[in-house]
Amino acid sequence: MLMADPRVLRDLVEQYDALSALHARNGAVEARKRLEDIAYTLCVSTGTRDVRSALLAARAQMTMAEGEPEAPQPV
Repeated sequence: MLMADPRVLRDLVEQYDALSALHARNGAVEARKRLEDIAYTLCVSTGTRDVRSALLAARAQMTMAEGEPEAPQPV
């Protein structure tokens, strides 16, 4: 199975968390729409069908990646 880059997942999770907080504070329509987009992308990136599962999978993948040495970059 293909795995999303942990840096991409981290960015998506951070955006989701920030937008969730913003939407909870003021209920902005723009924040809700962007939140739905991020949720969809998280689901696709993690191979899940709902945002809760996607967030759990993304966080698990990020945790696993933290223990792996970074691949050398081509020079």
